[in-house]
Amino acid sequence: MKSKSPAPKPSKTTPGEVRIIGGLWKRSKLSVPAKPGLRPTPDRVRETLFNWLGQDLTGLKCVDAFAGSGALGFEAASRGAQDVLLIEQDPQLVTNLQAHKTRLKADNIRIQRGDGISALRSFPKSTVDVIFLDPPFDSGLFLEAIQAAAGVLSAQGAIYLEAPEAWDDEKLIAFGLKIIKQGKAGAVYFHLLTRH
Repeated sequence: MKSKSPAPKPSKTTPGEVRIIGGLWKRSKLSVPAKPGLRPTPDRVRETLFNWLGQDLTGLKCVDAFAGSGALGFEAASRGAQDVLLIEQDPQLVTNLQAHKTRLKADNIRIQRGDGISALRSFPKSTVDVIFLDPPFDSGLFLEAIQAAAGVLSAQGAIYLEAPEAWDDEKLIAFGLKIIKQGKAGAVYFHLLTRH
């Protein structure tokens, strides 16, 4: 009988898969490679987020700037978003995202390998309706990511921010943003931001 190795700390583990909660691909599963620091947004947080955004994203342009497992972007595409760009630096995760896109025949999803912040900065101003920001918690990229997202957010658009700490309007006012919804699940704080 093999001896069991000690269980890793929960913050370092990733689930083997996540499921799409609503829309066209409801209940479809997305495999999640075991990668340090990869934290797919939990089902109940995604469910809350898409309740906030409204279940139907028909016609919207979305960007998932730190795609990882792709859970947020595929969820948006499943709910009718017209164009969803998933940006990811890790080549293994990019390959994984491409496999999901092919399997689901997700024509409204585009996948780009690269830096999410640089990609956001390359968009014309005020052209993205929903931006998902979920950078690695230890990356120190939050301010840069929020600044880049604020510059391209459409007038009625929303930014989803997932972070290891709560943000408040005082921190966001410099970017012309305000919090309209927020919550907490375990060690994760999540926020929905709009233009001030």
